[in-house]
Amino acid sequence: MGASAAARLADRLRRQWRSHLGTLLIVLAVFTGAHLWQTRHLPTGPVPDLPLRLSSGEALMLSDWRARFPGQPVVLHVWAEWCPICRAEEHSITRLQADGPVLTVAMQSGGPEQVRRVLEQRGLPWTTVVDEKGDLARRLGVHSVPALLVLDAQGRLSAASVGYTSEIGMRLRRLWAR
Repeated sequence: MGASAAARLADRLRRQWRSHLGTLLIVLAVFTGAHLWQTRHLPTGPVPDLPLRLSSGEALMLSDWRARFPGQPVVLHVWAEWCPICRAEEHSITRLQADGPVLTVAMQSGGPEQVRRVLEQRGLPWTTVVDEKGDLARRLGVHSVPALLVLDAQGRLSAASVGYTSEIGMRLRRLWAR
């Protein structure tokens, strides 16, 4: 692109910036509306203390698991073995877990043995709750997967997303909870 072509393009953008701003605001409004719709059932304030059954067989309460990481925000990632979007997020969740506490919830993905087998086959070093019937996910207000919930150090929901979330989006949500 020559200097005159670049100058003409810059001039055109300067003259039409209002229309581009309007388009950007409409796109932002649509994304915000979709996010609010998808997260409408999630709890506000403190997340209830729920019983957990890990794929390892250990039974504990959510507060017990959070107590292992005092003063830190924790991430709950609800996923399903059969969900292709969840599969696309696997490496991001694994990298996120390397930098702080992440508890994954395998919703409607079978019993403990099936979930352990999936984790092993996919090479996922996750601490995972088995939620065979989706009861735990429903109590968290999660009706579709994947879902990412970030709890602050006091156990309050700080940030959430439903659907694909980029790794940077996950990290920013956890940073916001600090």
